[in-house]
Amino acid sequence: MLKRLPQYLLGKDCLAGTVTFTVLFALIFLTIYIPFSNTAWFGFASLQRFLFTAGFVFISILILVASRAVMYRVSKKYAFTYLVYVLWCFFEVLLLCGFYTFVTVDIVGPARLSAMQVFSKSFFYGVILLLFPYALAGMYFVIVEKNKTIRRLHTGQPAFQGGTVAPVEDKLSLYDSSGVLKLSVRIQDLYFMESDDNYVKVWYTDTKGEMKTYMLRSRLKSVEQSLGATPLVRCHRKYIVNLERVKVLRKEKDLYCLELDCDGAAPLPVSKTYAPNVLSRFMKDSPEKVSEEGGLSAV
Repeated sequence: MLKRLPQYLLGKDCLAGTVTFTVLFALIFLTIYIPFSNTAWFGFASLQRFLFTAGFVFISILILVASRAVMYRVSKKYAFTYLVYVLWCFFEVLLLCGFYTFVTVDIVGPARLSAMQVFSKSFFYGVILLLFPYALAGMYFVIVEKNKTIRRLHTGQPAFQGGTVAPVEDKLSLYDSSGVLKLSVRIQDLYFMESDDNYVKVWYTDTKGEMKTYMLRSRLKSVEQSLGATPLVRCHRKYIVNLERVKVLRKEKDLYCLELDCDGAAPLPVSKTYAPNVLSRFMKDSPEKVSEEGGLSAV
């Protein structure tokens, strides 16, 4: 339960689809359930009952939409575990059941039933009306995501939880944390990628040779895990660099930095954690680009 929830389950499409499916499921269930209930006051027999029913349904949908909108915003700043997600769903059940109890007892007023009796019964059916379709919707999106992963594997594209970067010939196809393709760029046009909280800023040149940036909703760690046999390498906790666009690797005191073949681009630092891997890649592929302190190498 303390394991992190897959990011695609917190995407806009998934959250909107979950709410839509839950509302449809609830409407169908209540239509069947009402004739057998002694607390349900829903109906369309009279104008007053129709207005109560329509008003309750409308406000309930607004509560769910508001809750999922807040969930989406919070998930962008904090990691969601399965436990947090389940507790959030139970909170939604309690909130709607409390609202239903208030309307039933204080407005509709069924005879011989206390507020606790109404709430306990509404909570039982609230679990069915919300948690059951939540589970079904979650399983559906998990299956959809697994099918996407299988398709990528069949086409030779590495896939993983979070963002996806898949090399196709001389291009990289960049997917966001929901598995949606966002950008395809030639490897030779890509300079580096920079971590920016829950986003990755991609620096590349367009067909006119002008430097552009693109904000990809993903984590740099997820991008790093799918680089494979590309010239892209992690050089710092904040950066992934394209070695083909590096003009020189310079040593300054105890640290290294990478100068790119782009006017105006600041050198990228190489942290001690990633220095061994970066140095080994350079010594293997481009030893002529290595420069000692105080000197420049011709490329």
